[in-house]
Amino acid sequence: MRRRLLLILGILISIALLALAVRGLHLQEFLADLSQANLFWLLPGIGAYFVAVFVRAIRWKFLLKPNRDIAAPRLFPIVVIGYMGNNIYPARIGELVRAYVLRRKFGVPIAFTLSTILLERLMDAVVMLGFVLIGLPRAAGLSDQVRSALGVAGVLFGLATLVFFGFALAPRAAARIAEAVINRIIPARFAPKLVGMVERFVEGAQSLKNPLDLAGLVGTSITVWLIETVKYWCIAQGFGMSTSYPDLMLVNGISNLFTILPGLPGAAGTFDSGSILALEALGVTQALATAYTVVLHVALWLPVTALGAYFMLREGLKWNDLRAAEHAAAEPEQPTKN
Repeated sequence: MRRRLLLILGILISIALLALAVRGLHLQEFLADLSQANLFWLLPGIGAYFVAVFVRAIRWKFLLKPNRDIAAPRLFPIVVIGYMGNNIYPARIGELVRAYVLRRKFGVPIAFTLSTILLERLMDAVVMLGFVLIGLPRAAGLSDQVRSALGVAGVLFGLATLVFFGFALAPRAAARIAEAVINRIIPARFAPKLVGMVERFVEGAQSLKNPLDLAGLVGTSITVWLIETVKYWCIAQGFGMSTSYPDLMLVNGISNLFTILPGLPGAAGTFDSGSILALEALGVTQALATAYTVVLHVALWLPVTALGAYFMLREGLKWNDLRAAEHAAAEPEQPTKN
C-alpha cells in the first residue's frame, strides 16, 4: 500500500513538474530543433558517461573496503545492474538490487552495502549543490523565487558538508548528537526510522577512517560528476549550442537535484523539468532546451539500461530477482560463507 502511494505521488510530481517546464511549448519549434541534432556527438558523450560509471565503481571500492576489498572491474557490472533497476522500477529499487547482487556474489551483508550507498548519495548531493553554486551567477534568467530556493540549497550544502566530514572524522560522536536531536525534535512515530538511518550511516562511515580512503571518496565523487558533465557538453555540441561547460555544470546539478523528489522510474519528468528550467535560465529557448533534454535523457537511460540487462543475464539473474531484492533487504541476514 505504501509503495503504491509513493508511486502515485511520484507520477503526480513528475507530471506536474514536466507540465510546468513545457507549458507554452511550440511543438513545431521543438521538432525543428530536435531534427537538427547531430547524433554523432552521442558517441563520445556515452563513452564519457561509462567512464564516469567506472569511476563510481572505484569509489564504491573505497567504501566497501572495511568489509571486502573488491576490485573495481568486478564491481562495475553490479553498479550498472543497479542503474538498470533504478531506470525500470520505481522508488530506486536499483539500490536494493545492487546490495542483493553484491551479497549473492561476494557475501557482503545487505545492511552494510546499503550504508555505503547512503554515503554515496550524500556525497553526490554535496557535489551537485556545489555545481549549482558554481553555475548560479551565470543563470541570469532565474526568478527571484528560484534564487531564494537555491540560496537555501547553499545553506544545505554547507550543512551537508559539515555532516559528511563530521561522520567521517568522529562517526560515533556525530551519531550520538544526531540521535539526540532526532529524539528531541522528531515525532516519536518517525524517530526510530531516522535513528536507524543514522546507525546505518555510521556503519558505512567505517570506510572513512583512513584519510587516504576519505580523500579517494571525495576525489572520485567530484571526478564522477565532472566526467558526466562532459556528456552534457558533447550533446550540446550536437545541437550547436554555445552553452559553456560551467553552464552545463549548473544544468547537471539542478536536473539531478530534482531527481531527489519522488518520481517515475528513470527520473522521467523530474530530471527533465530540472534540465529544461535550468537551460531556460541560461538563455536557451524552451524548444531547444526541451529537444536537448529529450536526447540527453534517452542517452542517459538507454545504454546503461541495455548494458545492465546484459550483465543481469550474464550473472544468471532473473527479472523476479529485482523484486526479491526488496524482500532480502527486509529480512534478518544470516552469515554468508564466501
